[in-house]
Amino acid sequence: MVSRRTAICLIAMGISAVASIGSATALDYPTRPVRWVVGYPPGGATDIIARLIGQRLSERLGQQFVIENKPGAGNNIGTEAVVNAEPDGYTVLLVNPANYINATLYTNLKFNVVRDIAPIAAFNRVPNVMTVAKDVPAKTVAEFIAYVKANPNKVNLASSGNGTSVHLSGEMFMMMSGAKMQHVPYRGAALAITDMLGGQVQLIFDNMPSIIQHIRAGSLRALAVTTTERSALLPDVPTVADTVPGYEASALFGMGAPKKTPKEIIEKLNKEINAVLAEPAIKAKLIDLGGEPLIGSPEDFGKMIVAETDKWEKVVKAAGVHVD
Repeated sequence: MVSRRTAICLIAMGISAVASIGSATALDYPTRPVRWVVGYPPGGATDIIARLIGQRLSERLGQQFVIENKPGAGNNIGTEAVVNAEPDGYTVLLVNPANYINATLYTNLKFNVVRDIAPIAAFNRVPNVMTVAKDVPAKTVAEFIAYVKANPNKVNLASSGNGTSVHLSGEMFMMMSGAKMQHVPYRGAALAITDMLGGQVQLIFDNMPSIIQHIRAGSLRALAVTTTERSALLPDVPTVADTVPGYEASALFGMGAPKKTPKEIIEKLNKEINAVLAEPAIKAKLIDLGGEPLIGSPEDFGKMIVAETDKWEKVVKAAGVHVD
């Protein structure tokens, strides 16, 4: 018969062994390629960020971080694939603005990003740019608000599609400034910008990487950036919040994993990602894409995800947009 003391010792040894196995797993991780799911086609800003950071993680950790593009349903197909994946650290998600917006925009999601995705690390926060066509007389945000109010139903707000961050940045602006415009959605920002250049639409809150070349060329005019701080890429352009207090709309990127992924693996990935973000070459490339690196803990990123989801919920509901 096993004595009570012996039984307790055996149980303690078992727990210790399990803990050791967990630590060993994290220490050895990764021992095979990691699948990094991006919910968009190759070539866009989201995909570029994943490939930039994924290449360095592959080099640092000795295993490939393989980018798997799974576009569809506004990023939801890729996210759902990660939610349902084995929580072993070998499937991760490129978390992006659609994750925060879709939580309210889609009425029948089969997952909850705050509940079902474990935050690993934030990468960067990229501003949109409040940009007007050259024939719009307003030179400042305050002048533009006055112009819209003096010309009701004559100013069109272009976007890259219903429910995108480009669209909802404009909806937030209307909600907070009282300047009402007609929303004109396009199938992508390129088509919207073409019509802006032709004067058919007057305003867009486009992503920095796709609009900045037109601003630098002088074919479109930037009035403000949507982050709370000015952008290093457009240092002379003020923020929307300088005129509309409290306004903030940006694209927050990072990495997440299935909810029950071991904490040790999440912490190891967080440490490695922060090391990559601190590299001068990576920092310079992220700034080129519109935003400085955000170095922090998984908990920091988790708080950001909750804050972004709450913020966009208010805007989606105020705009009355939804997708079944």
